[in-house]
Amino acid sequence: MSLVFSFLKKYRTASLLALLMMVIELTVELAQPYLISKIIDDGIANSDLSVVWMWGGVLLLGTLFAFAAGIASSFFASYASQGFASDLRETLYDKVQSFSYSVFSKFATSSLITRMTGDITMLQDTIFMSLRFMTRVPLVVIGSVAMAMIVNFKLGLLLALTVPLLLVFVLWIMRRAGAMFKNVQKRLDKVNGVIQENLTGIRLIRVFVRMKHENGRFAASSGKLMKNTVAALRLTETTMPFIMLVMNASIIAVLWFGRADIASGSASVGEVVAVANYALRTIGALSAFSWIAVTFSRAGASAQRVKEVLDTENGEFKQNKAYGHESGDSALAFEQSRTDATSAHYGGAAIAGKVEFRNVSFKYPTSDIKVLEEISFEIGAGKRVAIMGATGSGKSSLVQLIPHLYDRDKGEIMIDGRSIDEWDTEHLRRSIGYVPQEVLLFTGSIRENIAWGREDATFEEIEEAAKIAQIHETVEKLPNGYDTQLGQRGVNLSGGQKQRLSIARALVRKPSILILDDSTSALDLATESRLLGALEDISCTTFLITQKISSTQAADLILLLDEGRLIAGGTHQELMRVSELYRHIYESQFEQGEALHA
Repeated sequence: MSLVFSFLKKYRTASLLALLMMVIELTVELAQPYLISKIIDDGIANSDLSVVWMWGGVLLLGTLFAFAAGIASSFFASYASQGFASDLRETLYDKVQSFSYSVFSKFATSSLITRMTGDITMLQDTIFMSLRFMTRVPLVVIGSVAMAMIVNFKLGLLLALTVPLLLVFVLWIMRRAGAMFKNVQKRLDKVNGVIQENLTGIRLIRVFVRMKHENGRFAASSGKLMKNTVAALRLTETTMPFIMLVMNASIIAVLWFGRADIASGSASVGEVVAVANYALRTIGALSAFSWIAVTFSRAGASAQRVKEVLDTENGEFKQNKAYGHESGDSALAFEQSRTDATSAHYGGAAIAGKVEFRNVSFKYPTSDIKVLEEISFEIGAGKRVAIMGATGSGKSSLVQLIPHLYDRDKGEIMIDGRSIDEWDTEHLRRSIGYVPQEVLLFTGSIRENIAWGREDATFEEIEEAAKIAQIHETVEKLPNGYDTQLGQRGVNLSGGQKQRLSIARALVRKPSILILDDSTSALDLATESRLLGALEDISCTTFLITQKISSTQAADLILLLDEGRLIAGGTHQELMRVSELYRHIYESQFEQGEALHA
């Protein structure tokens, strides 16, 4: 509830007005049985039409007033609930965006989507219904019992004795249902996870003819969701028959004792009708408790799931604004504008790009296995580092430590002679161009995808980055050039074209440090050679993960990793002399190349 109230505070005026209008509407409704008793006892019983017309007119005016109050209550309730959901959704999204990789991995993507959509929508609907209807249910019960006792204390007492018993039963149901609906939401997460995996890998599923298998997996997950939901609803639906049984028994008692009181003269017909009317209203209100039990149980589970994300430590690193020093042509224009891009536009001193690892060890938060162990090397600003190694040797993990996507467990990482912890994380990342191993393009034009790397980039800068990335000529040949629309995840481009667009997106940032995580694997040797040659004209520090010897020969430093350890480091010539493994890789690739050209 603290979560709801903290975000609803901004809309307290609208919430209070919604409640006020609802109370006015309810007050008029509670007065209606009393007015009807007056019409019966003072008008109809005495054959006095003037009394009937007078109280009938009051009843009609009150109904119109209640109708207007109800409309106003709905308006204010909608405004408060919609605003609450919008603010909470934005806050939750910002929170997720702030997560480090290690924290982000604690939540499944499908679960985060469900929390930002289904769970928040559940809370939004609950707030609206609370302001508009749910709050009136207990007020109707209390008001009906009170008015019944005012009209006739003896008959009203029958209602007063029945209601507490029913409330205890309903509260017990709500407590049990809350835990069950939490499990329902977890099952929904799993169903969404299966859907997400299937939609992402739909082509692979069809190629391997695994449709029946995936349909069965979805059916199993959906079946478990149905089973949990049915169990929870079955529990909450038991409230209705029990409430109807007790309240109908109460009405029968009112009519039974009311008949006797009418005969003895201690009660009038109008009073018995009024008390019976209040009993019926109480039945209607209490019968809604089964619906309220379901709604509040689900909302409670949703609030807990949203709060779990908001209360999670975001895991980001130091933000102390301790920026570095100096700044480092196709590349001349590229270089001249880098200082503006990283310093004037983003704030703080530009990063030159000198990187040093001192005995760095690392393991992922969810594992006890060391991915990197005692890694040490140093590379000057503007130099190129090539990283080689077998799958699982720690290549990607090493470069992910540079933009602080993860924090090392041991050792020190220095950027321009300062510990990485002393740099503002956002400023550091804005000085880095990162091309991940798995290419991700966004729905939109080619121009928008490249400019995504820096939103204020001019078209000339976009073209310049595309030329360096060796994609400009390809784009120019497309029907709409840079305005060509990409399909979902760039489906209408080849693997090599997507890689080069990702590289252009990183280059348009004018980075001081460029990280290419095996992002030239889909390029032919000629295109890759032109790309690496163009990068030599840009004095940014480049980290290139590759399996190709042809890509490493011009590197200033080659790091050879094996099972998380740095087993050799140096230039191509140095490694050819001292590393048997490197020579073996070179010879195998060279022989393959000779065979291909034979």
